[in-house]
Amino acid sequence: MCNAGRIKERYETLLIFMRGCLKKLFSAGYSWMYILWIHLHVGWRFWRWRVHLWLQQLHITESTQNSMKQTLLFIRHGQTTWNIEHLLPGQLPGIAMNDAGREQAARLADALALIPTSAVISSPLERARETAEIIAAGRGLTIQLEPDLMDTNVGRWSGQKFDELAKTDPDWKAYVKDPTVAPEGIETFPQVQQRALAAVERWRTMDSIGAYPAFVAHADVVKLLIAHYTGLDAGKASSLFIDNASVSIVEIESESEHIQHTRVIAIGWSPRPGWLKPAILEGQKDKEDSPAKEDSPVVENSEQKT
Repeated sequence: MCNAGRIKERYETLLIFMRGCLKKLFSAGYSWMYILWIHLHVGWRFWRWRVHLWLQQLHITESTQNSMKQTLLFIRHGQTTWNIEHLLPGQLPGIAMNDAGREQAARLADALALIPTSAVISSPLERARETAEIIAAGRGLTIQLEPDLMDTNVGRWSGQKFDELAKTDPDWKAYVKDPTVAPEGIETFPQVQQRALAAVERWRTMDSIGAYPAFVAHADVVKLLIAHYTGLDAGKASSLFIDNASVSIVEIESESEHIQHTRVIAIGWSPRPGWLKPAILEGQKDKEDSPAKEDSPVVENSEQKT
């Protein structure tokens, strides 16, 4: 009976999750087809990117040496108690990650260990800053705080439950339906997108920022950045799926000052530690079977600073 109860509970949880996903898709109107295509297309591109890294690991080093190419890592903070309780945090201070969120951030940091992160730029809100500290640990990087990466300013709605707002506040219901329009004191999605994108452009074009800058922010901010790079309307960005402690990856390659190629590689990906294996450097293959050397391979570019 206990096993049957667990199976039933998992089945019901899966149904609730699927129902929520479908509700999000169809609430976007006909654009759900485009959103679905974005996820499928990016998923295919992501697998090709992973295979390329597995087969040609030194491509990472080449990328860091090529000043015309950057790989941007957009990271959402780890879980907070407010996420579990479905409370709207907005830009309220003092909301830190819970233990599960810290574990999520640690797993993400482990999974990204072989990516030579060159800079960490974070929203100053506690949950994002704490995630950034975990990502930056052991890399010798100083965290740069950027106010324009903060969560959406939801004004008077801050600290309230989503469900209660949906029942009692018609302004909230209208905002959820069309976040491009907002009451006074509330940020619209285009406003959030504009400030966040301007911040990313400021930082990524600095000479010292390097080839793999990481931007640690919030769900709305990451969704709106990805919406920009995929051509999705800002008002439909909420239909994208960005989980806690997930990373979204965008490659930007410049042919010249005015010509850029942008590729979205991953959206809301939660990588597992060990997904990327250390590179076997030239001259190391002949030694890899030696017992004395077996446990000592070091990836030089994992500590490279650019």
